[in-house]
Formats: sequence, C-alpha cells, structure tokens
Amino acid sequence: MFKKILIANRGEIACRIIRTARRMGVATVAVYSDADAGSMHVAMADEAVRIGPAPVTESYLVGERIVAAALETGAEAIHPGYGFLSENPDFVDRVVDAGLVFIGPSAASIRAMGLKDAAKRLMEKAGVPVVPGYHGEAQDIVLLASKATEIGYPVLIKARAGGGGRGMRRVDHPGDFAEALSSARREAKAAFGDDRVLVEKYVEKPRHIEVQVFGDNHGNAVHLFERDCSAQRRHQKVIEEAPAPGMTDEMRAAMTEAAIKAAKAIAYSGAGTIEFIVDASQGLKVDRFWFMEMNTRLQVEHPVTEMITGVDLVEWQLRVAHGEVLPLRQDEIELDGHAFEARLYAEDAARGFLPATGTLHHLWFPDEAAPGTSLRVETGVREGDTISPFYDPMIAKLVVHGPDRKTALDGLGDMLAETEIAGSTVNTAFLAALAADPDFASGDVDTGLIGRKQDELTAIPAPAGAVVAAAVVAVSGLSDMADAGDPWSALTGYAHFHATPRRITLGYGEEVVRAKVGVEAGRTFVELDELNGETLRLRPSAINLARWPGHVSVFDGPVSYTFAVPDPLDRADEAGSGADSLRAPMPGLVKVVRAAAGDSVTKGQPLLILEAMKMEHSIAAPHDGVIVEIATEGSQVSDGTVLVRFAEQAGE
Repeated sequence: MFKKILIANRGEIACRIIRTARRMGVATVAVYSDADAGSMHVAMADEAVRIGPAPVTESYLVGERIVAAALETGAEAIHPGYGFLSENPDFVDRVVDAGLVFIGPSAASIRAMGLKDAAKRLMEKAGVPVVPGYHGEAQDIVLLASKATEIGYPVLIKARAGGGGRGMRRVDHPGDFAEALSSARREAKAAFGDDRVLVEKYVEKPRHIEVQVFGDNHGNAVHLFERDCSAQRRHQKVIEEAPAPGMTDEMRAAMTEAAIKAAKAIAYSGAGTIEFIVDASQGLKVDRFWFMEMNTRLQVEHPVTEMITGVDLVEWQLRVAHGEVLPLRQDEIELDGHAFEARLYAEDAARGFLPATGTLHHLWFPDEAAPGTSLRVETGVREGDTISPFYDPMIAKLVVHGPDRKTALDGLGDMLAETEIAGSTVNTAFLAALAADPDFASGDVDTGLIGRKQDELTAIPAPAGAVVAAAVVAVSGLSDMADAGDPWSALTGYAHFHATPRRITLGYGEEVVRAKVGVEAGRTFVELDELNGETLRLRPSAINLARWPGHVSVFDGPVSYTFAVPDPLDRADEAGSGADSLRAPMPGLVKVVRAAAGDSVTKGQPLLILEAMKMEHSIAAPHDGVIVEIATEGSQVSDGTVLVRFAEQAGE
C-alpha cells in the first residue's frame, strides 16, 4: 500500500479521505489556499503545503503546483476528491508524467466520458440507451434551434462539459431559445472553460437514478446498486438516497447491466457513477431509462452507498490505484437497509437558494442516532470557521441509515431537527420540510418536485412567542438560573434594589421587536408589545439558543430564528439603503449589465446578472424607476454593495 498520498482538494471530501487513509496507515499531505490556511483538512493532515491565493484559478486548479507539492513531500499518489481537477485528463497526464499515481481512472477514460456529446455517441455504440437529442459538434445557433424544434419542446440545453447543473437551461418555447442558450454558454464558459452545449428532449416527470460502478486494472467491474438523486433544486442534488424508492428487481437488473456495459466500454478503473434519466410518468419501466452522463470520480453522495453495502469506497480507490484486484466479487456485494444524505448548505432557500457567507459562531450536530438507525456527519468545518465566497458553501452532509426507508427518513428528520448552526443563513429548515413532504415521504419524487413546491418548502413560519421571549431573555442580562433556584443570578444585568423590568429592542428581518423582561418571585417573565402585552413565562433550558456578535439565534426544531441586537452607539450611514437603491444579495462578479444610467425601467425588469460561486443570478428592478447609476460589467462586489441607484421618486 502507498506510504503517503497527497489530497488535491479541500473541505469535507479532503477530511473524508484523510480518515480512511489514517485507518489504513497511509500518511496524508493537504494542500491549501490562503483562505484555507487554518481549515479543518489542513489541521487533520500529516503535512500541508500552500498552493496559492484564495481564488481556485490561482490555487486548487493549478495542477503544476499540486504535482510539485506531491514531489516535494515525497507523496507517491494524488487523490483528487471531487470537483476541481478530479475529471481533468490533462492533470492526470501531468501526475503520471511526474512518476506519481493518480487515484482514479485513466486520462483516456476521463476523456471518453468527459464531454457529454461524445460520451453519448460512445454509449449508443455500446448498446446503452441514450436520451433523444442533438449531441453533435456543430454549435451554430440556427442549427441548435432547428434541432430543438425537431426534438420537440420542452428541451434541455446542457453544457457538454462539467456538471452540477451549471450551464443547464430548460426551454419551453422557441422564442426563449436564444436567450437560454446565451445564458447557458456564459455559465458553462465560466465554470468549465467550454461553452459548447448539447440539446436534449426534456423528460416531463424525470427521476435521476445513478448506479455506482467500480473497476480495477485487471478487467473486473462491479456495481454497488443504485442511488436516487431526484430531489434537486437548480439541477443540483439536495437529498440523495439508496436504494431508489419503488425499484423493482427487473428494473435494477436492466440499469445495473447497462452501467456495467458503460464502464467496460472504456476499460474503467476506480470509482465511477453512471447517471440515468428515468421517465417515471408510468412508474419504473425497463424501456424508460436513458444514459445521461458518467462521473469519472467519487460522488458527493457516495456515503449512502457505503451505508447500504458496508463498503469503504475510498479504501477501494486506494487499493485499486495501488494495483490490487477489487476486494469483492459482484455476488459478494449485498444491499442492506436504506440510507439518506442531506446536503447542508450556507444558502437562503427563501430567496431562491442564494449562496450565503458568514462565520459559524455556533455549530452543533447530533452524535446519537435514533433507535434502529445509525448516522454520520461528513463535514470540513468547525465552529468558528468562515464560509467564504470563494468555494462551494456546503457545511456538512448528514447521513442516516436504517433497516427500511421510513425508519431512515424518520432518523433524518430527527437529525435535522437537532442540528444547530448560527452565523450564516442555512438550509436546515428547507431540508426538514422536504424530508417531511408527503410526496417525498411516499417515494413519489421527481426532479421537479422542489420547483413545484418551492414556496411551501422554503416558507419559514413567524417565530412563536416563546421563541421571541427566549431571544429577549438571552440579550437582557437576566439569567435563566433564576428559574433554577439561584436568587442572586436574577440580579444580573440591573442595579441592586431596582426591580423595574428592563425594556429590550431586537430586530427580526425588517421588523422591530419591543419587550419588557424582569423577574417576579424568582420566575423570569417577558411581555411582548407585539402580542398585546401577553405575559410569557419561560422554563429554564426550554429552548436552545446561541449568542454571537450582535445577534442571538434561537433554535426551534430545524428552524433557526436570528434576532439582531441593536448597538446604541451605531451611527452608520444608512443612505442608499432604502427604495432608491438595489444592493447585491451576495458577493459576486457583475457578469452582464442590461441597462444604463438614464434608462426608465419597470418592476421585475432584469437589470444585470451576478455570478456567485459559478452560478448566474438575475437581478431585477424592485420597482418602476429611472436609473441614476449602475454597476459596471466585470466589477467584483461584496454582499450589500449598491448595484443600482434610482432617481428619488416624486413625493419622497
């Protein structure tokens, strides 16, 4: 086995690889950018090497620096994780030319599957069913539009390189094709450096079911059953599960046979995933699934496969890369129970899943599984770490295994309800709402489920009186210990012999919360103006909360309510924060500007496109008005930067 490997990645996947390597007695080398100098994966590794500034184009995507770090530290092999350079065949060539081992497939296999159009032509030859569509080389807009008409609307424009939903657009009408194509090309160019696309028939009730395959360098290939990744927002996976709900023996046999054919067609070695699109309008039928693409790497959702098979896929990767045969034959791989994985992101689900940033002032995950289940948390962050705008905003993957789907899903709900994060907007409540959705719970899921129910799944109920009261007490200086029998603690925060209740003001979104708080007969009480003076009495430790600079977050199950604590000394200039300006909802790059100073615009009119974390976000006018000033194309902006200023409206 290797004595030392370098991990060409960061975050939770780097930490995941380090854990297996450590168990196997393999030393690890981490690489890091300036933004990651104090990160968890750097702390976990045996050695760490700086490879550049924060932007990925100057650090994690600079292959020569990574190879140099491996040679410098005496590493024998490089594990790419996923993302970054994991599916870059030129990087594989560089690794091999340096006399190192790439822990993954050959450059030839990656090239064969790296471009969706060429991969689909290859799969057709191998007898694997392929989605009807145009997968040719010609990219003229007139040709692509005519092919879309031949295929029949709705169609899906897809970047031929990369994945993760980037460079993908659904088009329902011919008149929208040109704009969707332009947008898809821009996003694909930014994410993958390749703006070429393919056009496919859009399946009306699609399910995304993928098969985990594994090959070695001795001609062997096996599958480790399937995963269902149909729960998606913006074409990106949210909750994955294994096995797929409703899967029949006949359907599984057909899909896994096709997956093995695909792997063997390119003499595949290592971990890979064959992704299929399934028309679920009539249930799972053997003639209604088609090859979409192959991911020639470990997948984000690989833990659910590990949970149902008992296999450590990272260990298999190391063994196969070292020249060993596959540890198990096909008939030795058994499916046991059901598993779910929920992707916990720093994002604002209620605002269209906008990526968020911030410092994780409070971070707590449950460590005890519900009866009949087991759990694991895959993360690359710790309390106090910062979610930066430079990388994917994933905080953790919450994984639960149970003997059956319902037990596992109930366990996931419990896990989400007990997770506590403060300091950044997170999607915990959305994940819990999705897990509890009747259609999802019954297994009736397709890739459009979240889109159809987005408003109800992302809605956050107003905080209950007890939640508001808990926040008031937390910032008042009064201790809940008064309720626990310590009379002296009740005096904390106000003058001796002064029993007058304190007035407290908090901010909640755009609202102002005003309350009185005090102690009577050793019991804390809160009177909320917004609740008609109703008196709420708290029991100690009834609600979990976290104080952090200028804020208090109260956790009510999976929902986190954050209240701002006004600073009486704060006299910051609020000019331009009202209706006369439009601010950036997140850090990003102004990619396209569609208006100019002096233009009259109407509410909802697209004004510019902001690129954040390789995704495009359209910024529209919040009201009718005349533009006085607008950001320039190519400018980098931070969260809250004024993008557009409007002329003051009459009467203001």
